[in-house]
Amino acid sequence: MTSMSASPVARVVTFSRAQLRTAAVTVLRVGAGLLFVEHGLQKLFGLFGGFMGTPGATAPIASQMGLAGFLEFVGGTLLVLGFLTRPAALVLLGEMLFAFFTVHAPQGGAPVQNGGELALLYAVIFAFFAVNGAGTVSLDAAAARRAARD
Repeated sequence: MTSMSASPVARVVTFSRAQLRTAAVTVLRVGAGLLFVEHGLQKLFGLFGGFMGTPGATAPIASQMGLAGFLEFVGGTLLVLGFLTRPAALVLLGEMLFAFFTVHAPQGGAPVQNGGELALLYAVIFAFFAVNGAGTVSLDAAAARRAARD
């Protein structure tokens, strides 16, 4: 009797925990970064419905919302690339806490009532990356590997 090789499906589910962790961290970082870039593009360039829901409208660049758009665009891009991830995530964490406490919390109630849950969710994600870094699939990790070789 000949031995049967594992089916393609069986091979797919044999990822190690390290491989799954790498994939999960990468998907979280790139996904959050891309979503954050959209917020910046909306404020800076009037895309995705424009600033404050007015098609084509942009935030005044020398305003608090203009600064937020800049941080969201640049910081989100850095997260997607996994470049300077810890400092970028720390700045974005500060932005989201500032947004929550100045815009949402004064409206009272729980975050689900004052519309602040997205700011807090981003804050939690950015706190994770500020502490843990970008993970192994990133420009930060590539630079560290290159520095270790040199």
